Amino acid sequence: MDGSRVRTTDASATDHPLRDGAAATGGAGSVADPVRRADALSMESFAAGDRAAARDLTERFLPLCYRLACRLLSVPAEAEDVAQEAMMRLFAKAPDWQGERARISTWLYRVTANLATDRLRARPTLPIEAADAVPAPGPGPEAALTDRARLMALQAALDGLPERQRLAIVLSQIEGLAQAEVAQVMGCGIEAVESLVARGKKGLAAALGPQRGALGFGGEDE
Repeated sequence: MDGSRVRTTDASATDHPLRDGAAATGGAGSVADPVRRADALSMESFAAGDRAAARDLTERFLPLCYRLACRLLSVPAEAEDVAQEAMMRLFAKAPDWQGERARISTWLYRVTANLATDRLRARPTLPIEAADAVPAPGPGPEAALTDRARLMALQAALDGLPERQRLAIVLSQIEGLAQAEVAQVMGCGIEAVESLVARGKKGLAAALGPQRGALGFGGEDE
């Protein structure tokens, strides 16, 4: 492993929204970022007992938690547990959610990453079950087999990376987060993220080796 648990400036990475320098003013109306404002309104509605808000939050964010947990853990059953736990912690936070501090997605990425990291460190080995963890049906049997092989090869390569490199790669290259948000999730600077991603890409390229061309992985930055 090349680092410690996802860093946080709060006392608990799973209990407090991320701090980004904004002053706490309270209420959705004080949030400038439209995404954070919408998130805060959803959390306020949920805290007030709105079942539609609960359904909306679950539909929007449970898949996000599950995808990340699958990539980090490789075991669907464990990923489901982690995703459910992350959502439960989000719901518990609703009554005092401070939307000016983070988007829900950013907060959940960090919580999910920490929960998954705890599970990784609690087990002696890391089984590889990528094909089941990240389903990707193709248009026909041949395409499905190719997709399965690609997913298994990619997940095996990801599993071989140090945990912080793997997290940086998953967040930036698979989840598509900007480096600034990756830095916020991981509790580090943008330069550190750039370094982790660069080293992670080199590790993936080395792990895939001669399989890269046959599996459809192009250049080194794939």
